[in-house]
Amino acid sequence: MTRPIALSCGEPAGIGPEIAAKAWAELRQTCPFFFIGDANHLPAGTPIAKIQTASDAVAVCDQALPVLQLNFPAANLPGQPDPANAPSVIDAIETGVDLVKAGAAAALCTAPIHKKALIDGAGFTYPGHTEFLAALSGTRRVVMMLASDQLRVVPATIHIPLSQVPSALTPDLLRETIEITARGLRDQFGIQHPRIAIAGLNPHAGEGGKMGREELDWIAPMLADLKLKGATLTGPHPADTLFHAAARARYDAAIAMYHDQALIPIKTLDFDRGVNVTLGLPFIRTSPDHGTALDIAGKGIANPTSLIEALKLAQRMAQGS
Repeated sequence: MTRPIALSCGEPAGIGPEIAAKAWAELRQTCPFFFIGDANHLPAGTPIAKIQTASDAVAVCDQALPVLQLNFPAANLPGQPDPANAPSVIDAIETGVDLVKAGAAAALCTAPIHKKALIDGAGFTYPGHTEFLAALSGTRRVVMMLASDQLRVVPATIHIPLSQVPSALTPDLLRETIEITARGLRDQFGIQHPRIAIAGLNPHAGEGGKMGREELDWIAPMLADLKLKGATLTGPHPADTLFHAAARARYDAAIAMYHDQALIPIKTLDFDRGVNVTLGLPFIRTSPDHGTALDIAGKGIANPTSLIEALKLAQRMAQGS
C-alpha cells in the first residue's frame, strides 16, 4: 500500500495501546498503519518511530510502530480513565478523520473509547464513535455493519429498548438502511451486484399475520417496490433460518431489524474476528467489535484479533476487494 491506515488511540487506560502494539507485531510487514496518540501510553518495550506525516509510516512500519505524536496531559493508569485526557482522545479521532478525508491515509481504524470519560472530561455530546464521525464528515445518515469472513450483518435499529423497535423501524429508515448497505457493498467491498437478505421483525416473519403484521402491512410491499440498480433483495425472511451456513451462502449481507437479531449470530459464528464497519461515510472506517475492557487493561492478556481483523479489512476495502 502506498498510503497507510490511521489508527486513533481510543481510551489510553483501556486495552487500546496494548492491542495496537500486538497488532503492529502481527501486521508490520503486510499492513502499514500508524498510531495517533501518545507514545508514552504504549506498552514498555514497543519499538516506536515518531513520524511527522502519515506518508512517513509506510517506510518505517516494518521496523517500528509509527506514532503520530499527541502529547496527552496525563499518564495512562490501566483500568482507570482520566477525564483530563478526554480532549486529546477526541483530538486523535479528529486528526484521523482529517488525514483520511485529505487522502493522506487510506482508511481510519478506531480503537475503543470510554464515553463516560469523554463526557466528564470534554462534555462529549454524541452517543458514540459512529455519530461523532458522521458529524465530523457532515454525513446525515450512516449504517453500522458487523463483518467477518462468515457473515456481514446490518442492524436497522441499534441501541434502543426492544419495546421501541416497532415504532422506530419505519419504511424510510429501512429503505435508507438498504440503500446505504447496497452502496457500501459496491463501493467499499467491491461487490458489483450485491445480494441482500432482509430479516422479518416478528417470529417466523409474522407467519402470515398470525405473529405480527409489519411484514404484510409494509415490509414486504416496500421491498417489492424498492428498485436498486444491480442489487438483489430478498425477504422478509424468518430470522431463525437466516444465519445457518446454507442460508448465508445465498447473500452478501443480511439486514436485521434490531441490535440482538444482528449481533447474536455474528458473535456466535466468529466472536473474536468480528469487525465494526461504518457505511455511508465519505471514507473507510473500521473498528474492533469490543470495548475498552478496563478490567484486563495493562495485564498483557488482551486479545488483539478483532483489531487485527479491523486493520486487515480496512486495507482490503481501500484496495477495493
